Amino acid sequence: MKKIVVGVDGSLPSQAALEFAAEEAVFRSARLVIVGVWELPPSAIVIAGASQEMVEAFRNDAETIAGRALARAKELYPSISSESRSVEGHPSHVLLEEAREATLVVVGSRGRGGFSSMLLGSVSDEVVHHSPCSVVVVRPRPDFQEWKTAS
Repeated sequence: MKKIVVGVDGSLPSQAALEFAAEEAVFRSARLVIVGVWELPPSAIVIAGASQEMVEAFRNDAETIAGRALARAKELYPSISSESRSVEGHPSHVLLEEAREATLVVVGSRGRGGFSSMLLGSVSDEVVHHSPCSVVVVRPRPDFQEWKTAS
């Protein structure tokens, strides 16, 4: 079965990317793989040390975001073939690894760490330049509504 990968981090651009990827998966009869990536920032390791609680917090955040994205995809397209996962690593490296078996990779134009003045974030830029399959970079339309999710 065809596979479409979408990276999610909870940002508005990644929410728009998820909605685009879900629609595309339904259109192409492909399986949607939603990937939430987490890694400990080097500064956190140097300053605070990598406590088990910190590791769990980063992992839980990525799992929550990926789970919410899966719920949103199912809300939009109840019969969609989809799964979500949380993976440790650098976002672009993880997405490029997932892209090896994909038909398409979808990313938001910027993530949570992006500067608003940048047209393309570092993760999306790296995925565009190194992906073995087609890539779509999604910017939210001006009228795009952020998801209403329960905390």
